[in-house]
Amino acid sequence: MKTDLVVAGYIFHKNKVLLVHHKKLNLWLPVGGHIDKDETPDQALLREIKEETNIEAEILNKNDMPLEGNVKENLAIPFHANLHSVGDHEHCCLFYACKALNPEKIEINKELKNFKWFSEEELNNKEVPLDVRNIGLKAFDMVKNEI
Repeated sequence: MKTDLVVAGYIFHKNKVLLVHHKKLNLWLPVGGHIDKDETPDQALLREIKEETNIEAEILNKNDMPLEGNVKENLAIPFHANLHSVGDHEHCCLFYACKALNPEKIEINKELKNFKWFSEEELNNKEVPLDVRNIGLKAFDMVKNEI
């Protein structure tokens, strides 16, 4: 089966995480999408966040190794990765935790029905898919001291 490499970001603001209601899939999901040719996962994630929500974000869990030798840039370390089905193909997804820098500017694009900031407790709502909930709860645990 065809497998695409994708990224997704659990974006935090004021102890809540942003989920978007995707029109095509009719699901509440973290913001994300495909990694384009010649694009790093970090670049893809920041681009997708901007395209889908119009907000700027900072990716958390950055690597602090020195930029020495042939290293041009240190990339963020995903807190989770999985392979999941999206119907006619699969996604190998790298998940990141992010901090919203200008959440007041949120404006969703035409791919999305809606957006909502979910508290940790609200991730248990029936509207949130189980995998999105479980990964979101892991993200909350990871960022507790950073948001």
